[in-house]
Amino acid sequence: MSKAVRVAVLGLGRLGTIHLENLIETGKNVVVQHIVDPIETLAKEKAEKYGIPSWSTDPKVACMDPNVDAVIITTPTQTHAELVTLAAQNKKHIFVEKPITNSLEEVDEVLKAINENNVLCQVGFMRRFHPKFMQAKQQIVAGKIGKPVYFKGFTRDNPPDKYPISPKSDFLVKSGGIFRDLAIHDFDLARFLMGSDVVSVRSSGKIVMNPSMAAYGDIDQASIYLEFASGAVGDIESSRNSPYGFDSGCEIIGTEGAIQIPTIRDQELTVLDIKGTHDLGTIFPSSLSQAFATEINAFIQAVLEGKATLCTEHDGVAALQIAVAADKSFKTNAQIELDKETVMNLRNKMV
Repeated sequence: MSKAVRVAVLGLGRLGTIHLENLIETGKNVVVQHIVDPIETLAKEKAEKYGIPSWSTDPKVACMDPNVDAVIITTPTQTHAELVTLAAQNKKHIFVEKPITNSLEEVDEVLKAINENNVLCQVGFMRRFHPKFMQAKQQIVAGKIGKPVYFKGFTRDNPPDKYPISPKSDFLVKSGGIFRDLAIHDFDLARFLMGSDVVSVRSSGKIVMNPSMAAYGDIDQASIYLEFASGAVGDIESSRNSPYGFDSGCEIIGTEGAIQIPTIRDQELTVLDIKGTHDLGTIFPSSLSQAFATEINAFIQAVLEGKATLCTEHDGVAALQIAVAADKSFKTNAQIELDKETVMNLRNKMV
């Protein structure tokens, strides 16, 4: 594709707005043709503000718009399977926020639609595009630490409803739970950096700060132990209880060295005094904004060049499979072995 990519953005919540603004700021080789939100006034307001030709309240309209080449799907998780399938059937290239579907039962139909219609799909795991994690991957591929044998990762999200950037309780009710919504980022990152699929999962957790989560069967603190096909192991902390803002980091130990990313937070200042005061820095690290921009630009470039994306539909399915296993492990208090045939198929398609 040599012309500019004509894009529709489906859903104008926090992530949809971030992608919309990044696409508009990019300008080159991309045109936002259509935007969608169920709140009519919001869709109309954004269209007028940014000079977007078309807007609607029904995402299906955008998926079938002949003036659209690609869609950015940031709608609720339970709509992903239907919209990805419809977009693929209408020959639209697809960027879909994680998880790729709400359940594993929906996966086969989605993969079939993408494959049969020969469209590209990128799943929104933006940490693959964060400069620190990208650099770590480059060092691992270059053999700087030998064979990776251990992964340790964490994600600490803002407490529900505490800050403007915090996840809202009404979102968490429909999010699919801590494993599908939050820990899934670390599952994808672990697979990406270790270069190996996960074959076994053991998880535990509880509510430690947010008792209201019990009403919808979720928890706010979880630990997950992973075993990889390569023989490596790992563990992940997933938390909704960070009192200092969003944070993430990881460590990869190899046979010849290690890579440490203690935090992705920036502009931090530690003040050493009698009270041990700590300046918190930003609630939401600015480096994540850079990752979002890099991620969406990489998708547009993949569409222009007709090349596979860095995080394909198969990567999305692999992360979802781990999340489902972690959820099952938590509920059954058992170690869960991932389906070997599925793991093998995904391993053959790893990027």
